[in-house]
Amino acid sequence: MALEIGAVVEGVVTGITNFGAFVQLPEGKVGLIHISEVSNVFVKDVHDFLKDKQQVTVKVVSIDEKGKIGLSLKALMPALTEPPKRPMERRPMAARPQAPMNFEDKLSKFLKESDDRLLDLKRNTESKRGGRGARRGD
Repeated sequence: MALEIGAVVEGVVTGITNFGAFVQLPEGKVGLIHISEVSNVFVKDVHDFLKDKQQVTVKVVSIDEKGKIGLSLKALMPALTEPPKRPMERRPMAARPQAPMNFEDKLSKFLKESDDRLLDLKRNTESKRGGRGARRGD
């Protein structure tokens, strides 16, 4: 039986690398499951999903002109119905929804932030000039 794209075949994992796993296929052929084709979830280490000499069922996803065979475990898995959960996003206090502010509150907040920025700017420029009244060579 000749291998063709889309075929589902059985094989044995013969080696695991940081970029994927090599699988011994029928008729003595060897294919590669790239790390991106191992699972539907993020794969940091292939060893977490596959073991040496493990029997696997894979789908042939590519065969190039040199005879290299690309395999996939992910293609045989059911699609995820919802994206994987991420840790709760932490937003700064200013980005969180707040009660609407009136004009005076907005103006005072703007003035305070503006003064803070101006003070930081003055500190940075003075330190680059050597500070106030600092003279060299005295």
